Amino acid sequence: MSSEQGSSEQGSPGGLPLDGELAAVAARMSGLLLSRESVGSVLELIVSLAGTTITAAAGVGVTLVDPGGELTTTSASSPLVREADTLQYQLGEGPCIAALAECAPKRIDDVAAERRWPRWCAAVAGSGLRSVLTAPMATEDGCHGAIKVYATTPGAFGPIDERTLVTFAGRAAILVANTRAYERASRFSEQFKQTLRERDLIALAKGFLMGRDGVDEETAFDRLLSLARAHGRSPAEAAAGLLAPAPSGR
Repeated sequence: MSSEQGSSEQGSPGGLPLDGELAAVAARMSGLLLSRESVGSVLELIVSLAGTTITAAAGVGVTLVDPGGELTTTSASSPLVREADTLQYQLGEGPCIAALAECAPKRIDDVAAERRWPRWCAAVAGSGLRSVLTAPMATEDGCHGAIKVYATTPGAFGPIDERTLVTFAGRAAILVANTRAYERASRFSEQFKQTLRERDLIALAKGFLMGRDGVDEETAFDRLLSLARAHGRSPAEAAAGLLAPAPSGR
């Protein structure tokens, strides 16, 4: 049975009230936004928090969409999750792929009775997986991935679990998007610093050649480029070699 078809109005057995669960999740995620964690660390915590929030889950995973549109399970709490995800990617069908394509949550109440994704359901039938709930991690910039929870009993997830995971996925999407943006900015900053270092090396090398050979700046730069080509190096590498202290003889 799907999320569109509905099921019993039940939440995670023994779980906190919805507002309490999400308040705790929001607090943990807010802390991460200030801690400058890597995407990998963020995803590990997202999986842990999702497993705590949806207590009926036997396994939790996060699928990310890379810039080329490829799907990858970047974090998973068990081999069952990775196996189920890999089969979806290989077969090109399943609740996670549908959730990403439609940017909408998907629920399977019983894999044995599900008809929307027959090949995937048949492939996971022997794994013990029975219930699935997945929600897309979407922001205004698009769909960054999806969070999935799996269970080994039928009917494990109800509408309250679905609403909880959808809200959780929305918060996780913002967290992942911000973390990715921070990592991109950090990489750009390091690249910019490296560019400045290389420029300074080249300037020093040109000055060295101008003083040693009595040539102008343009000629010195041409000689540096010739030196780089002759040794299969970049201009900055050639400059560093030129400026390196000569080994002392005995």
